[in-house]
Amino acid sequence: MLVPLERAEAEIEVKRSRFIAIALPTETLDDVKNAVLQIRNEHPEANHVVHAAVVGKAGTTYSASDDREPKNTAGRPALEVVKGSGITNITVCIVRYFGGTLLGTGGLVKAYGDSAKEVLKVVRTEELIERTSFRMVLPYNSYTLIKRALDDAHATVSAENFADTITLEGLVPADSLESLRSSVDDIGQGRILLSFST
Repeated sequence: MLVPLERAEAEIEVKRSRFIAIALPTETLDDVKNAVLQIRNEHPEANHVVHAAVVGKAGTTYSASDDREPKNTAGRPALEVVKGSGITNITVCIVRYFGGTLLGTGGLVKAYGDSAKEVLKVVRTEELIERTSFRMVLPYNSYTLIKRALDDAHATVSAENFADTITLEGLVPADSLESLRSSVDDIGQGRILLSFST
């Protein structure tokens, strides 16, 4: 499975209606709700803010809404496109500004499906990698070597606290756990506390 790296946008026009598709990284259904609210706030004049989302490691949790478009003409066609993309942890919001011409159910299905396709063409992704949380407490004289070991393990540090000792917290790919543990043992000689949690 792939996951999106950042927000992406694409726009199409169908019979003077503007369809702005916005893809956002989301990991939970709560994130999906927040993403939809965010896009609504960004586009208060829009006639519709339709969404389609796929979340979860296996990409098997879905959410979609037609947002007052006729049933199954908006969220569902967009969701089918997202499901078929092989991308998870993504929400695609499609903002519609009505152009004055009714598109009919077939036209709506095509417009929303095409909007989702357009944004998925430009979204930057990476492989979904299982990551484990780590916490490390170390003396100052180990900091430079530990930072290098974390880079080598492709770990990301989300918090650093400098006090009497240094505390680092972050995420490390599951397949790098043992190499990181080994590096910490070599560098720390028993003076570095390292713990993992899933």
